[in-house]
Amino acid sequence: MLSVPSKNSGEQEAVVWYSDAMAVITIDNVSKRFGKTQALDGVTLAIKKNTIHGFLGPNGAGKTTLIRILLGIIRPTRGEASIFGLDVYKDRIPIHARLAYVPGEVNLWPNFTGGEVIDLLVGKERLDRKRIDYYLDLFELDPSKKCKTYSKGNRQKVALVAAFASPAEVFILDEPTSGLDPLMEQRFQQAVKAKHGEGNTIFLSSHILSEVQRIATAVSIIKKGRIEETLPIDEHSNLEQFFYESDGV
Repeated sequence: MLSVPSKNSGEQEAVVWYSDAMAVITIDNVSKRFGKTQALDGVTLAIKKNTIHGFLGPNGAGKTTLIRILLGIIRPTRGEASIFGLDVYKDRIPIHARLAYVPGEVNLWPNFTGGEVIDLLVGKERLDRKRIDYYLDLFELDPSKKCKTYSKGNRQKVALVAAFASPAEVFILDEPTSGLDPLMEQRFQQAVKAKHGEGNTIFLSSHILSEVQRIATAVSIIKKGRIEETLPIDEHSNLEQFFYESDGV
């Protein structure tokens, strides 16, 4: 059970019930329109605890728009979304305390070192130096360098280290391997599987079929703002068939 402080100081706390049996992320008939552009059209998903849920679709399909809604950055035109049973927009502060996010395009403070940015992103009260050092080694990142000297791949590593070193329960990853070489992609998959093994939930957005197929336990395929398929993944799954059929191939 989570207690969320009411916005009006004279009222009692709003109490939200949440249990492990419920979906960690719930998206209910969410649509988003930007002017005449329909970015999302009636998206409904329920993502259970301790899954690696792939969110697969071509560029421009609506993946990042949905993630921005889940992060409470924008509001849907229609529909609702919740994480831990809490409204993603109204209750984004308590949600963010239990969530880690990695974008596909990482922008950092140029005059900070990588280590300073990681400490800032993780948060003073949540710092675990041993855990940070583990992920610095895993991703072979030198934290003493200024961010302005980093390549795109190294900027991506800063965000990945900060996310995986945090005590988050839900990881929202939007094209997280952008700029990484094949070895670091393997290290990323290793980190995701380890977090899954600890009981965490990972929402992995990608346009790369092979990346999702290697590590996801379930996948939703989105095209033109609509969910085409949602299915579990195992050794017998023929994900290519669903992906290319939904893409009109």
